[in-house]
Amino acid sequence: MSLLKVDDIHVYYGSIHAIKGVSFDVEEGEIVTLIGANGAGKSSTLNTVAGLLHPRAGSVEFNGKHLVGTPAHKVVKDGLALCPEGRRVFLQLSVEENLEMGAYTRPAGEIADSLAMVYDQFPRLKERYKQTAGTLSGGEQQMLAMGRALMSKPRLLMLDEPSMGLAPILVEQIFEIVEQLNKAGTTILLVEQNAQMALSIAHRGYVLETGRVVISGTGDELLHNDAVRKAYLGG
Repeated sequence: MSLLKVDDIHVYYGSIHAIKGVSFDVEEGEIVTLIGANGAGKSSTLNTVAGLLHPRAGSVEFNGKHLVGTPAHKVVKDGLALCPEGRRVFLQLSVEENLEMGAYTRPAGEIADSLAMVYDQFPRLKERYKQTAGTLSGGEQQMLAMGRALMSKPRLLMLDEPSMGLAPILVEQIFEIVEQLNKAGTTILLVEQNAQMALSIAHRGYVLETGRVVISGTGDELLHNDAVRKAYLGG
């Protein structure tokens, strides 16, 4: 049984039909990526899985449980966390306060262990734990957003454009962290504009165009697919 199964979801913004029957699945232990141009429906798909958008049709099943209609905070409690596009950290709060906000669904007695785990994964956050989040660099804010999502101890971590706006050397670092998190046991659903990097670390991928899945395959298959190379990889 798939950890996450999305089946034929249709999502509207008013009269605009943004997601037109998207289906995909994520197995435990995988990195699965959704790639596509701006406006293809990638973020809308993640937001639907996370309970922030509600499909008019179709189903979302996580760990055998139907999620459509489940409030977003209960989706987090079920073991599914979203690290949103644009990082969305709490700029006036400290690094540690931001991380603690990510653990609001967890028993108080477990938070210290999760903080230690996040600081072990992101040593730079430990160095800056008292610093106001708004004074961090873009790369540090991305690490903080990922760390905050990890504080809920998710079985599935959804990352929405984690490399956006970052210098190339930081992009490589973020993707290395994604791989490390996966190797440590976190299943990952990744939405990413940088198709080359995303497909190079993904077990499988789906290409979205105008709200539909048009191609799917292993990361390696998509990297070498002529249509994908021409449209998204510059070759």
